[in-house]
Amino acid sequence: MSIYIDGLYRNIEVTTAPKRVISIVPSLTETLFTFGAADIVMGVTDFCVEPPEAMKSKVRVGGTKTLDIEKVKEMKPDLVIANAEENREEDIRQLVRSGIKVFVTFPRTVSAAIKMMRQIAEMTETLDRAEPILQEADETLAEVTALSQTKPRPRVFCPIWRRPWMSVGADTYTHDFIAVCGGRNLFADRHDRYPRIELDEVARRIPDVILLPNEPYNFREEHKADFTDRTHVPAVRDDRIHIVDGKILCWYGPRIAKGLRFINGLLQNPASKNKASGKTSKAST
Repeated sequence: MSIYIDGLYRNIEVTTAPKRVISIVPSLTETLFTFGAADIVMGVTDFCVEPPEAMKSKVRVGGTKTLDIEKVKEMKPDLVIANAEENREEDIRQLVRSGIKVFVTFPRTVSAAIKMMRQIAEMTETLDRAEPILQEADETLAEVTALSQTKPRPRVFCPIWRRPWMSVGADTYTHDFIAVCGGRNLFADRHDRYPRIELDEVARRIPDVILLPNEPYNFREEHKADFTDRTHVPAVRDDRIHIVDGKILCWYGPRIAKGLRFINGLLQNPASKNKASGKTSKAST
């Protein structure tokens, strides 16, 4: 028997490896499949898209915030993997009240995400296959953290939504990802996790780099035009507005190591160009 502390600081007792798992977190669905747990994953959400071919054979249990509770109950899972932010608190409570074991994740740093992945590997008995992935993530985290301490830290603006414009505060995974890669989150001083902001305020804070992820909002090349008239902003002046794969910045899972290397290179290389960032971010998934 093992006891795991989840993201809500609850003790989750696992007596035997689960055989019927439902994942309602897209990034952790990908993690489970990468770790070799495909056979035990019975259900996924409508937003679980990785790996694409494998998703075709899995039962859909609704959206991350529109979960079909009755369907989940009918499937009789012995473990549901959820997230405190991506899934509704009431849905999680209903599952727990019905007697279903729910492991709720909530990592807000890269280090915590890697530890959480190890917990999942241990409880699903997939650690042998997961270990090289976890080790690479740990080693890469240490490497980019050390590199970042010896170089200038560019000011980074990373919005997650447009109209209304929203960014990330200090208590978020994306903030920590940017920080360990050597950047200074432009809105690290804001107490709310996802502060609403105005582009005039962004310009006043003079970002050196602007990262436009393609999720949760689907930023595209055309959205660079929102900034290009502000030629006094270093990121605009130096052509450092980058469209990047949002999974790099907000999906914790097997892509962490490649994502760290990519974003670290993007932030620490002033000569990096937008076309290159788009190609590299796609490859890094």
